[in-house]
Amino acid sequence: MPAPMPRTSPLGLLLASFALALACGLSPQALLAADPPPPAPAVTPSPNDAVEPPEGVLPLQDLRIFVEVFNQIRSAYVEKVDDRTLLENAIKGMLNGLDPHSAYLDKDSFAELRESTTGEFGGVGLEVGAESGGFVRVITPIDDTPAKAAGMESGDIIIKIDGKSVKGMELDKAVDLMRGAKGSKIILTVLREGVQGPFEVTLVRDLIKVRSVRQRVLSPGFGYMRIAQFQSETGKDFVKALDALRSANKSALKGMVLDLRNNPGGILQASVEVADAFLDGGLVVYTEGRIENASTRFSAQPGDLLDGAPIVVLINGGTASASEIVAGALQDHQRAVVVGTDSFGKGSVQTVLPLAEDRAIKLTTARYFTPSGRSIQALGIKPDIVVERATLTPVKPGPSLTEADLDGHLSNGNGKGENGSKERADSKADSLREQDYQLYEALNLLRAMVLSGKSPQTAGSP
Repeated sequence: MPAPMPRTSPLGLLLASFALALACGLSPQALLAADPPPPAPAVTPSPNDAVEPPEGVLPLQDLRIFVEVFNQIRSAYVEKVDDRTLLENAIKGMLNGLDPHSAYLDKDSFAELRESTTGEFGGVGLEVGAESGGFVRVITPIDDTPAKAAGMESGDIIIKIDGKSVKGMELDKAVDLMRGAKGSKIILTVLREGVQGPFEVTLVRDLIKVRSVRQRVLSPGFGYMRIAQFQSETGKDFVKALDALRSANKSALKGMVLDLRNNPGGILQASVEVADAFLDGGLVVYTEGRIENASTRFSAQPGDLLDGAPIVVLINGGTASASEIVAGALQDHQRAVVVGTDSFGKGSVQTVLPLAEDRAIKLTTARYFTPSGRSIQALGIKPDIVVERATLTPVKPGPSLTEADLDGHLSNGNGKGENGSKERADSKADSLREQDYQLYEALNLLRAMVLSGKSPQTAGSP
């Protein structure tokens, strides 16, 4: 028995006719001028009735308006614009009107997205987003890049690129303007909160190789791990870096600071793998969307690579998306104390849907939720302990004298070194306090947790 013929909606007929008119070189206006078929008998609605099309069917009148606008631009715009450009612009408009993160990816944008997941591209090293005033907002400067070295900060507003205003410019175009050949110069005009008037920042483009994970020993027994962004290999690199940290410490770690400040996010799966490293099972994150495959749950496998040693997670306003997933999961499971300032608040998931070999759309398909059911969309992760970014200038005491400075003083007796005024002046703790006050406070908290024997479950207040 043959399959029944599919029913064609008025929308389908209109779009098919529109495409056929373009293919035949006819004016789409002819579609609008054609006499419509006789209307079917219908009950006349009362003036108070709202006429809504069935669910899933676009209003025919709105499609007619679209065709009319298309035709007016096609025939009357001051310069000739080809049909492909007009249709592509219409697609961009549909996506840009949804939210700041959905976008149409043309050939160049799609290639740039692939570059960002591998961590290598040419440019200045800024993670940016659309600002409500039509300009470009800096989400975070990437570590070890020209932008970071020049002092660009999270929250900076870029209003001009090489003297050209970016107001109303598509974000992809602004990003394209900032990228270029290694060694070439670019001038950004920037607005910054607390600074009167705009100022210029001159940068020299470089090959940006984003090293996702860094590690070092802060103090004997206390490790430091920094994740700049979540790339495809971040999960594996994180485990390797943790092993290297253990080797450098030459013994088991007493505690660790995980630095997620100015981390713009990245690949969801990589963030799950990092959280999994510290959780002995349990839910990491779940997503909810309108389509079935947009609703997923990600759980940790048994095994805590730090064996329960305390963790302090550092966050700030540049901590976004995938990095907020890690902070939220560790906070909900009371596995870590979160320190710093409120995070960015991007609680949505984007899916890249290829349209062709070199084009795609990046579409927001779900919201994500922390294990306790929190949505951080437009709210952010709130730290357990607020520590603002600050520059401290310690009050240096006048010339001081200690027992170790006295001529003929007795030795320690236990064979240990001395701690005179010179040794105290050279304290590494003072250096860390002056260079990175938030990290200094995180290390102090970690030491206090170890000394008191308290776990993150009792030290924090998630």
